Amino acid sequence: MMVFSELNEQSATQGAEPEQTPAPLRVVGHLLSFIFHPLFIPAYITAFLLYLHPFAFAGENEWYKTLKLASVMVSTTLFPAFTVFLLKQLGFAGSIHLKEKKDRIIPIVASMIFYFWIFYVSKNRPDNPPELVQMLCAVFVSSIIALTANNFIKISLHTIAMGVLAGFFIHLAWNSEIPMGMPLSVALLIAGAVGTARFAVSDHTVKEIVWGYATGLVSMLIAVIVL
Repeated sequence: MMVFSELNEQSATQGAEPEQTPAPLRVVGHLLSFIFHPLFIPAYITAFLLYLHPFAFAGENEWYKTLKLASVMVSTTLFPAFTVFLLKQLGFAGSIHLKEKKDRIIPIVASMIFYFWIFYVSKNRPDNPPELVQMLCAVFVSSIIALTANNFIKISLHTIAMGVLAGFFIHLAWNSEIPMGMPLSVALLIAGAVGTARFAVSDHTVKEIVWGYATGLVSMLIAVIVL
């Protein structure tokens, strides 16, 4: 699902310069790319389970929920972001936007370690609902697939995250005893909008974007089957 965006990339997208996209659409595209950055998606899903899902964390107090969300954010947002910043400062990455495939290798490996740790810890805590553990497992699996795919194409990390997001809510709606049509619709709308935004403001091809979606969905499926 996963980590780092190619936000503000100024390269061509399938032969067309991003600057040829109307300025208002570019602004919206960059805004969507930032708000739904891959690093934020695990935290967003966790927040949904904590504060909006009626049963996932029923009966838990606000302090517990705050700590739970913070623990997920530290491992899936703060540590990976700091890794990219540190690599840029040390000269191991040309840009914090990770425009080149070679720039992505160390950050993805580092993120894989962070993702595995939060998944492992969450899996072994009996107070966590299976939905949270499955999502964190999917994020970890998606980082493995992203690292492998990076040897061949510059797969969209944004749409990997969107694939996990969509897959999570599809699974939730399919298995939930309460109506989940609205959350699923919102998740699919966001996933589609972010994919469109990346096509408009980055140098990703349609193939790289579609493979990103597929990776996220397959990662979620693997997590559900394994767990």
